[in-house]
Amino acid sequence: MVYIMVIEDDRNTRKLMEAILLQNGYEVLLAEDGIDALEKMEHHHIDLVIVDLMMPRMDGYEFTETLRKCGYNLPILMVTAKEAPADKRRGFIVGTDDYMVKPVDEEEMLLRIAALLRRSKIVNEHKLTVGNTVLDYDSLTVTQNGNIQELPNKEFMLLFKLLSYHNKIFTRRSLMDELWDMASDTDERSVDVHINRLRDRFKGNEDFEIATVRGLGYKAVIKA
Repeated sequence: MVYIMVIEDDRNTRKLMEAILLQNGYEVLLAEDGIDALEKMEHHHIDLVIVDLMMPRMDGYEFTETLRKCGYNLPILMVTAKEAPADKRRGFIVGTDDYMVKPVDEEEMLLRIAALLRRSKIVNEHKLTVGNTVLDYDSLTVTQNGNIQELPNKEFMLLFKLLSYHNKIFTRRSLMDELWDMASDTDERSVDVHINRLRDRFKGNEDFEIATVRGLGYKAVIKA
């Protein structure tokens, strides 16, 4: 079974999320704020956390940062009414894996949960397989039909991210927020440079391609 913790100070929202998750086969544990969640996590195994941002005692930022500093790597989906780019950037900086703005679309939330759980499994196993292509997280290598390439860190992490969520569109900004140091002077054009390098490396790959979504960003497309 997959255990999901919902951290939300509004009782009605908390119960609604619980009902949706239970209907879709998940086990659910509820918490009213970050402190309540941390106390319950001492006694329960949790596979994924859905956390609200604005809460009393300990908000979503502080809760997420606390988990990451303690070495917890479980997926965190931040759900909040705050949609400013600065709020999203802060969420990614403290360690959230994904970010949704209220009101939350039920179907989209379930798809994001499934993707986060899949990616978590991939990271824990440290390998991602797409057809005959294998990405090894530990060695930063990509193996295709017995041919091994070792990639620079940023290129590997970018490819791993895109293939972990194939067909999901990533904006340049979101990729920058997750893969580059926020304090650096690097701009979004660096993403384009790394994408072009990956395309050159894997232009003959029969398993995937990296597609440009005009006006939005990039996505990995798995070939049939």
